Amino acid sequence: MDEESTFSISFFDFLSEVIGCYVLAYITYYLIVHRMIDLQNCKEHSLVNGQEIIADYAPQIEKHMKNIYPDSRIVVYGYPKSEDAKGLSKLLMLNQKNMEAKKKAIQNESAKMVNFTVDEIRGLMDRKKNIRNMSVIAHVDHGKSTLTDSLVSKAGIIAGAKAGETRFTDTRKDEQERCITIKSTAISMFFELEKKDLEFIKGDSQLEKEKGADGKETAYNGFLINLIDSPGHVDFSSEVTAALRVTDGALVVVDCVSGVCVQTETVLRQAIAERIKPVLFMNKMDRALLELQLGQEELFQTFQRIIENINVIIATYGDDDGPMGAIMVDPSVGNVGFGSGLHGWAFTLKQFAEIYAEKFGVQVEKLMKNLWGDRFFNLKTKKWSSVEDGENKRGFSQFVLDPIYKVFDAIMNIKKEETTKLLERLNVKLSVEERDLEGKPLMKVVMRKWLPAGDTMLQMICIHLPSPVTAQRYRMEMLYEGPHDDEAAVAIKNCDANGPLMMYVSKMVPTSDKGRFYAFGRVFSGKVATGMKARIQGPNYVPGKKEDLYEKTIQRTILMMGRYIEPIEDIPSGNIAGLVGVDQYLVKGGTITTYKDAHNLRVMKFSVSPVVRVAIEPKNPGDLPKLVEGLKRLAKSDPMVQCIFEESGEHIIAGAGELHLEICLKDLEEDHACIPLKKSDPVVSYRETVQAESSIICP
Repeated sequence: MDEESTFSISFFDFLSEVIGCYVLAYITYYLIVHRMIDLQNCKEHSLVNGQEIIADYAPQIEKHMKNIYPDSRIVVYGYPKSEDAKGLSKLLMLNQKNMEAKKKAIQNESAKMVNFTVDEIRGLMDRKKNIRNMSVIAHVDHGKSTLTDSLVSKAGIIAGAKAGETRFTDTRKDEQERCITIKSTAISMFFELEKKDLEFIKGDSQLEKEKGADGKETAYNGFLINLIDSPGHVDFSSEVTAALRVTDGALVVVDCVSGVCVQTETVLRQAIAERIKPVLFMNKMDRALLELQLGQEELFQTFQRIIENINVIIATYGDDDGPMGAIMVDPSVGNVGFGSGLHGWAFTLKQFAEIYAEKFGVQVEKLMKNLWGDRFFNLKTKKWSSVEDGENKRGFSQFVLDPIYKVFDAIMNIKKEETTKLLERLNVKLSVEERDLEGKPLMKVVMRKWLPAGDTMLQMICIHLPSPVTAQRYRMEMLYEGPHDDEAAVAIKNCDANGPLMMYVSKMVPTSDKGRFYAFGRVFSGKVATGMKARIQGPNYVPGKKEDLYEKTIQRTILMMGRYIEPIEDIPSGNIAGLVGVDQYLVKGGTITTYKDAHNLRVMKFSVSPVVRVAIEPKNPGDLPKLVEGLKRLAKSDPMVQCIFEESGEHIIAGAGELHLEICLKDLEEDHACIPLKKSDPVVSYRETVQAESSIICP
């Protein structure tokens, strides 16, 4: 081999060795840097023993770590020598601690699983006396959705710490952004009431009994609550009407700072017209104590004024001698709640009466009557009186408000010793992390543990709201258009699951599949099942004729669970249901039955009318067919909106108000038609009526 070729071989050997060393060095360098950056693997890789962090990479490490732990305080000081090893070790331990805390929080979060299964709910559907169908109604921004979170949290659907902030029943993005409810949302939940609370439920049709092994009858303590959270804004009153039609009871929420407002009266009037029994909850009590800083007597007078206003509305539109009987709200009966939905605490007089009943050795019901109104207690003589004097103090202030005010004062003014004593007396136990809290965060935790809102509302709903068996006895007359003695009417009145199917669809709920809807309604008698044949009767159906009548198969029955749906085989009478496949035959609502001589269930009456109109057209004329199809879907999705085609060729949308129109146009543009639109300014149509012939005749 000649000298030139030997040189070339040795040169290439040398070059390959250099490249190999370079690659090896680069890989080593790459691994070291990435080992240092990826502090998630800090257990496996020691950054202290012999390895140095290059100062130039410190900003990258900080940025990377902040992406992983946005809440952590991370500082990288670069180039640690051996004397800096302890400092770096502390940094790693700090982030490891943060990571473990986050992991523990996630585990705790996932540990709070839903407390029931769909099978359990289906089992409870047959126990009609233990079902409560209820709506939450109020003026806008009085805290309905926030308060509803407490019940959803008690059912295990959301974490307790998140109750009041999640607004689980606000399912739409614009509802979360605007912080108002736009569409009514249903959710079914299973709860178990404590045995001692079952004694307060009066009436044979309000509680299921079951026979034990010894042959004795015992009360069944499982309850199915079908809750519908409804909007408070006047523009969305139609959603409230749709919710009330399928429920039997209503939780009326009033902001104790704002008092009874216009929409409170409107929705309560609607509820009474639909024969819905109300209970009252006075919300935002935390604001009255922390912001307004009302005294105990002032707060009592505020509560009393709200209760009087509510009872005036009930007396005006209701009838004590009517089929529902007396439906006035009264704290001494237990159908009035107080508390804060945002902070997750609430109480009725029953809770406090139970505490003091053992101490005084008296009955709970008797003590509840002394804890409200002009009933005063003398601590020296230990006697109750109806007259206030220097030594007598109002029972509500002394036994209910006084402990709450003491807790607020001790925590908000950071009186640690007094707080510790109070927590021991109230039997409230805090975790290690909770003991480090101060001020409002600590107050929220303590009040939530002492007086949990979920328990209070559950008791109020189960004890004071009617079951379908009770409610349908007096609701049938105003629900059914046909004779009140035919087979369908009798089945509705008795809430008979073995009778003919009678179901009212009150609204359509859009599905994830564009253009399709779930039919949402209430089964008043019989049973609706997947695959069964039924008569779908629109609002224009007349018995004996075929107009607006379809005989079709129910594709699927579903359970509405807020943001989710659950398939279910069948749903018996007294329950709320969702149906798949019915939307092709109904526009907004209608009756579904298996009884061929059945009349329709009465069409809903809205408290507002679609008076604000907007003309629309597609920006691209070629999109006109999409607009027409989109308008059909919009008309189906909203109980109130009207889509009109004028003779002039204009497409008109009519809504209850500007906000209602704004939401409808947004839905049309983004969800239903999916095309850009040109819109006119909103116009309110002006009309005149001729009542009599004029005395002056035109020449």
